[in-house]
Amino acid sequence: MTVTDTTADTDTLTDPAGLRAAELEEQVRRTPERFRVLTGDRPTGALHLGHYFGTLHNRVRLQELGVDVFVLVADYQVLTDRDVAERLTEITEGLLLDYLAIGIDPERSTVFNHSAVPALNQLMLPFLSLVSVAELGRNPTVKDEIAHSRQSAVSGLMYTYPVHQAADILFCKGNLVPVGRDQLPHLEVTRTVARRFNERYGEVFPEPDALLSAAPLLLGTDGTKMSKSRANSIALGADADETARLVKGAKTDAERHITYEPETRPGVSSLVLLAALCLDRDPRVVAEEIGGGGAAVLKRTVTDAVNSKMAPIRARRAEYAQDMGYVRSVLRAGNERANEIAGATLDEVRGVMGGGL
Repeated sequence: MTVTDTTADTDTLTDPAGLRAAELEEQVRRTPERFRVLTGDRPTGALHLGHYFGTLHNRVRLQELGVDVFVLVADYQVLTDRDVAERLTEITEGLLLDYLAIGIDPERSTVFNHSAVPALNQLMLPFLSLVSVAELGRNPTVKDEIAHSRQSAVSGLMYTYPVHQAADILFCKGNLVPVGRDQLPHLEVTRTVARRFNERYGEVFPEPDALLSAAPLLLGTDGTKMSKSRANSIALGADADETARLVKGAKTDAERHITYEPETRPGVSSLVLLAALCLDRDPRVVAEEIGGGGAAVLKRTVTDAVNSKMAPIRARRAEYAQDMGYVRSVLRAGNERANEIAGATLDEVRGVMGGGL
């Protein structure tokens, strides 16, 4: 997993983290130039509708507000929970096509990948000296990743992943990270690294704030968590026929009357929510309109809504796919900017550490 915006709890605005996120949203609207955001994806498979409504559209929103957005293709982090990084070039290029198709503007946002920015990865070494093995071992997100790993035994990369993520955020001095609550422990590691580094060597890094996402929870077509690795999602690059086929096979339930009740009817409610998001409507109203039409009408409504919503994105994606030279140049330019920034940050770190790096 990498830095992403995931589902926030319903009490977002009633606890300190949620209240802080609301304050930050207002600050972003007033003075977007003060903020630099780091977000990204692991290139482990095609991006899907869950990514679009959960993270991707928010990146474009922040970009349009005037925030300096860095989008990381976290190719090194592919190895945290698998033995080899397969089809890396192919998947990375697919991510680039999706980014451009949804509206990421390379003139205003920086897209780069781990493996092209060695200075970023060098920062992980001094950062690791600032956290204990015990602190890494009790990180709840790491524990969850280990529990769901596809490997029989996880490598040391899984434990160092939160510190690698700290390097991702801090190399560009990112001060705002869109996350869901499940990612808050990771961000706290980054804040701890920044604070301890500053205390030990002098002020260099900001302590980044969490911009809690209120992203909707969309289930996969099998009724479980939508995932790139579970073959239960609708990819952004899917065509209209494939979308219809996938929606037709989506899990519902035996009750004919359609209602929006996420707790008791998760499969049906997720489909209703997907249609509502595409139509920009209240899911309860969408469910009421379908009513006794049953699963057949629900799935037809979802298919039509998704295909209508995604049509312009798919058209732009197909257009960009005709010029892969340009698409690759976007990554090269982003890597160049990231390298310049990472090199300057590493020089600064070396300076305050007395040349000990």
